[in-house]
Amino acid sequence: MSAPPTQPPTFTPPTASGAPNPSAPLLTLSGVSIAFNGPHLFRDVSLSVHLGERVCLVGRNGSGKSTLMKVMAGLEHADEGERVVSPQARVVYLPQAPDLTPWATVGEAARAALPAERADDVYLADSYLKQLGLDPARATDALSGGEARKVALAQALTSDPHLLLLDEPTNHLDLPSIEWLEGALRRLSGAVVLISHDRALLERVTERTLWVERGVVRQLSYGFKRFEQWREEVYHDEDRQVDKMDKLLAQETQWLRQGVSARRTRNQGRLRRLVDLRAEHAALRKRQGAAALQLSAGERSGRVVVEAKGACKSFGGAPVIAPLDLVVTRGDKVGLVGPNGAGKSTLIKLLCGELAPDAGSVRLGTQLKAVYIDQQRTLDPEATLQEVLCVPDSDLVMVHGRPTHVAGYLKDFLFEGRDMRRRVKTLSGGERARLLLAQQLAESANLLILDEPTNDLDLETLDLLQELLGDYDGTLLMVSHDRDFLDRVVTSTLAFEGEGRVVEYAGGYSDMLAQRALARPAALSAAPSAAPSAPSAAPSAPSAPSAPDPKKGRKLSYKEQRAQEEAQRAIDALTAEVAALERAIEDPDLYAADPAGFNAKLARLGAARGELEGAELAWLELEVLKEG
Repeated sequence: MSAPPTQPPTFTPPTASGAPNPSAPLLTLSGVSIAFNGPHLFRDVSLSVHLGERVCLVGRNGSGKSTLMKVMAGLEHADEGERVVSPQARVVYLPQAPDLTPWATVGEAARAALPAERADDVYLADSYLKQLGLDPARATDALSGGEARKVALAQALTSDPHLLLLDEPTNHLDLPSIEWLEGALRRLSGAVVLISHDRALLERVTERTLWVERGVVRQLSYGFKRFEQWREEVYHDEDRQVDKMDKLLAQETQWLRQGVSARRTRNQGRLRRLVDLRAEHAALRKRQGAAALQLSAGERSGRVVVEAKGACKSFGGAPVIAPLDLVVTRGDKVGLVGPNGAGKSTLIKLLCGELAPDAGSVRLGTQLKAVYIDQQRTLDPEATLQEVLCVPDSDLVMVHGRPTHVAGYLKDFLFEGRDMRRRVKTLSGGERARLLLAQQLAESANLLILDEPTNDLDLETLDLLQELLGDYDGTLLMVSHDRDFLDRVVTSTLAFEGEGRVVEYAGGYSDMLAQRALARPAALSAAPSAAPSAPSAAPSAPSAPSAPDPKKGRKLSYKEQRAQEEAQRAIDALTAEVAALERAIEDPDLYAADPAGFNAKLARLGAARGELEGAELAWLELEVLKEG
């Protein structure tokens, strides 16, 4: 391996010593335009960034946000215009896919970013790595995507930037790291320009907004909190202007149809204005619509979707899932949160039956049809979009059991019809995310499992996905580090709280924090007053058998225990009967051979499903009573 450079390749060191003038802009763009063999991505952009500013850069996928940030970083040359950077400014750019290959270890990568005047301050680089939970001796080629992103963040902050440019820094980061980053950006003395889909981060950090939309960069002197209201005001004004133009164009076209009168000079001028008006109208770039996502739950599942009793899992002797009691019922929307490596994927596999527990049990409900959308975007890079979506040797997509032409279906997900022949490897991260949604949402499912669904999606598509999941009749299990998305979608949260312990909280992420805050004072007030003077007794307190457990319910009476056992036996018997009836009805020859028998089985199937749901509900009510 060649020796690593003294500065990371995405860092622009200052050209002169000393700090930048706080009253002068760090970066100025004047009349900047870029076009890639087509319409301008953006044109005539003029803006400046000053020391201490917190700026968010927002816009649809493909609008040009990342390209504009690369122009700011000096990595992309504009077709027109000028970029000026303060001679003393240290500009640091963190791309979506950071490259750590020049360095053998994590420590080397972070220390290489130290400014020349602080080259001996190794402790600074190591401190950032420690705060992010990274071992400086760790090899860079053995890092996960989230760990590589943490190293790149440590690099960027170690460099002591005057202007920090971050392109989707939260992708693949866990919640503790995102919250740490939020605090670090607030404390940074330099300026920050940030591209992110994480609403909570944008709302809490930014104080100015740049919006890239159809070739224009608009500026708002407030942070992201006011962006959506401002965007609707802009759209409203734009619609009024378009309506005026349409009316004027209709009037002038009507005049033209009536013929040109004898006053030829004046009318020729009006005719030229009409031609110009038509050209201006034709040049208008229409707003991109929202993706027309559709989600069908198909056949209803049983009342109880998943039931875990004392389920646990260990790897190499270390507990990943401590004994867990959990009931997920039809229609629940459950979010899983915790640090990377805590065991969220393991729990998903346990609850879906892919992994068997080491002890305890996991019971799946009846009539389940699951769809799993993972965060790896596992698509063949050489396949075309048509090959990803369509039935082999066809241009039709089966959407909830109905054939649909691929070009029309792609338009629902904001692709062009001609994109059906594009290869997956040419797509951006956001386009891959939309294609994966198009592929998976074509199927009906009453159990939807989403692993980091918000990565790479723009804010408009996130809004639509949120609305879609809110209206979804099925059951949702979702791993996410997006705090705002969790608050808007889930009805309960499973939080990993160390040593395999998983705690269920009602509501979303903010609700979880509020419940934790309430629980801590109660726990402190319940602690014995002598505890500080008897530290040796503290470790045994959590395991004391007499300690009250606020999550425990009461003990069931003998009659109630018998009723729950009978409900369980009925569930087992009815589940087997429903499965047998479904197999019998699927026989294509049954109706022709015995129409009456077919109708009787069909009627019994409906009744058995109703009885099964009633038995499950009775069992669940007693279980809730027992568990509190």
